[in-house]
Amino acid sequence: MTDTPDILKKIIARKRVEVAASRQVTPPSVMEDQALAADRPRGFERAIESRVAEKRPAVIAEIKKASPSRGVLRDPFDPVAIAKSYQKGGAACLSVLTDRDFFQGDAEYLKAARAACRLPVLRKDFLIAPYQVDEARAMGADCILLIAAALDDETMHALHDRARHWGMDVLVEVHDHDELLRALQLDTRLIGINNRDLRSFEVSLDVTLELLHDIPDDRLVITESGILTAEDVRRMREHDVHAFLVGEVFMRAEEPGEALAELFELNRS
Repeated sequence: MTDTPDILKKIIARKRVEVAASRQVTPPSVMEDQALAADRPRGFERAIESRVAEKRPAVIAEIKKASPSRGVLRDPFDPVAIAKSYQKGGAACLSVLTDRDFFQGDAEYLKAARAACRLPVLRKDFLIAPYQVDEARAMGADCILLIAAALDDETMHALHDRARHWGMDVLVEVHDHDELLRALQLDTRLIGINNRDLRSFEVSLDVTLELLHDIPDDRLVITESGILTAEDVRRMREHDVHAFLVGEVFMRAEEPGEALAELFELNRS
C-alpha cells in the first residue's frame, strides 16, 4: 500500500522473508496439521464482551519484551510469571508479541504464557499471509491481530477468513477514518483503535474519541496505546469505551498484575 509508513514497510518486507523461510522449515501441510492438533480456542471476543456488557474494564494485558522505539522494556523477562501476574490482577485477555526482529518476541513466549493461565491470548505480530494464521493457531493463539495499515483489502479478508476457519477471533487495528471504513467490512466485532501515529509516533487519546461516532453499536471498541494514568482510563470510560490494550506501562512495573489492578481499580482474583 503506497501510504504505508516507512517503519511498517520495513517490517512487512522482513515478514515476507521470514514467512518464506518458515515455509521451508515447516511446510504448509505440516503447519495445518499442527493447527488441527492445537486445543480449542478459549473465546477471546467472548471474554471481552462479557465484561463490556457489564460496563467493567476489559483489559488485554500485553507481554512485550521490547519495542523499536523504546528498546528493552523488561529484563529479566519471564512470560510465565507475567501471565500469572496478569491473571491475578484481573486481566480479561493476554496479548503476546511474537515478532523477533523488531520486538524481541517469540512463539515460545505465547505458548508458555497461555499454558500458565486460563486467559485467551492474542498473537501480536504483523500478519501478511494465511500461513501465519495457521502458525498462530498451531502455537495456541485464540485471536489474531490484523493491522489495516499493513494490508490491502483482499489480504485482510483472506486472513480474517482463515482465522475463522480455525475458530479464532480477529482484532482489526485502525489508526484513522479510512482504515476504519475498511475494517468495518470485516465480519468481526473487535475494532482496535491505535492512538499512536505510525509516522510521527505521537500518541493522542483523541484518536479513539474522534473515531467512536463512526463505529456501529454492535462492535466492541478497544483503545490501544497511551493509557498511562487513571485519568486516561476515566476519560475513555466516560465515553463508553471499556476495553483496553495496555502493555508498556505494566512491563516497567515490578509486579505487572498489581499495576494493572491499580490502574483499572480491579479486584484481584
